[in-house]
Amino acid sequence: MNGEECEALEKLVYMWGYLPGALPQRTPLLTPVRVPASGYNWKDVSGGGCGFAMALSEPGKLITWGSTDDLGQSYVTSGKHGETPEPFPLPNEVSIVKAAAAWAHCVAATDCGEVYTWGWKECIPSGKVFGETLSGISAPPWRWSKLIQVSPRSKVSKSTGGTVSGGEISTKRRKVSSAKQAAETSSSGDDVLTAMPCLVTLNPGVRITSVAAGGRHTLVLSDIGQVWGWGYGGEGQLGLGSRIRMVSSPHLIPCIDSSSYSKDISASLAQGSMSSEGQNFRIPGSCIKAIACGGRHSAVITDAGAVLAFGWGLYGQCGQGSTDDELSPTCVSSLLGIRIEGVAAGLWHTVCTSADGDVYAFGGNQFGQLGTGSDQAEVLPRLLDCQSLENVNVKSISCGARHTALVTDNGKVFSWGWNKYGQLGLGDVIDRNIPSEVTVEGCVAKNVACGWWHTLLLAESPT
Repeated sequence: MNGEECEALEKLVYMWGYLPGALPQRTPLLTPVRVPASGYNWKDVSGGGCGFAMALSEPGKLITWGSTDDLGQSYVTSGKHGETPEPFPLPNEVSIVKAAAAWAHCVAATDCGEVYTWGWKECIPSGKVFGETLSGISAPPWRWSKLIQVSPRSKVSKSTGGTVSGGEISTKRRKVSSAKQAAETSSSGDDVLTAMPCLVTLNPGVRITSVAAGGRHTLVLSDIGQVWGWGYGGEGQLGLGSRIRMVSSPHLIPCIDSSSYSKDISASLAQGSMSSEGQNFRIPGSCIKAIACGGRHSAVITDAGAVLAFGWGLYGQCGQGSTDDELSPTCVSSLLGIRIEGVAAGLWHTVCTSADGDVYAFGGNQFGQLGTGSDQAEVLPRLLDCQSLENVNVKSISCGARHTALVTDNGKVFSWGWNKYGQLGLGDVIDRNIPSEVTVEGCVAKNVACGWWHTLLLAESPT
């Protein structure tokens, strides 16, 4: 391809699945539909979002859409942008390079290494608040029960993990109920639950290049490969060696045993976070190059291609061969010797991509989100060796709550897992337990980003 042809390529964004406010009919989009650019030049798509979608424009504006006022928190978190994609009201001078969303909070990194976050207050650390940039936005009544009740229970009950899933939903209801009660007893409930965009306070000289948002926790990655985290850590998802229920300011997470981490690692070992035979084990690599947050677990990749996971382990999503929680970053030893390049995490599952273009998956699999051809959970990483991925090299991968999607190096898209809302883009609402190709005519896929009920695709097409 010559230079003139390269210049003639236009970046497009496609979406499918369920975005309540994206269409007046509020019907799921079962196949890819092009998102109107509305005068923007698309730059990338961003993962996450429960009831809303996010993407980046070329000037570095964060573009949101798809929200509706009966989805409670997400309506405020997304900037009240419904059918038409619009810039989220961050300070005008900032240029966003990475962004991520969870159920009810968002985080974004700027080109100068700063971090902004907003949404559910318990997910937001202390920092400088830019409330004036969201003037006129107020939270509607708290209605998170709608979001929680969406999950179909009939399928979940088929697996061992199903009863736990039901328990998780009950637990969340109790937490939501207490939050709602607190809001109702306050003179201003909206202020209790919702935080305006906040410039996160980090140590002097720390420059953030990547961000990840979990259920109620956040990880950010610096330009020198250090990981910082904050939010809820009750299952160890903040990797600090204990069940810290709430971390209200960014803390450095000890991922690799080096001079700066040795004290923390020693403390973790003393607490029994690693087995006796692993105490002399040195994690390959000198810094972290990629991060991912699941619902209540986290995963990172070192510059040597090793994977570390930590947090909730009930479905095996930490890849340790057990269902124990991991309170400190723990090497997924069965992947040693395979150079891992990418990682993504869903509500209960984790997927990794290797330098050879292969996919490894582990964790919960109630809806086929691992892509192994069954609904059985995997407590150790399993190579996806299905026919649909033969002779395919994976370029990027993303996890929704219970579905997964990837883009290959030759511009194809595959998806699998939960499909109640058409989030697989295959023209129906049937779950898949093996990767299936998504048809997107006339363009080449470049990146994919999964939300709770939807999927976004960045593609290129001749103008």
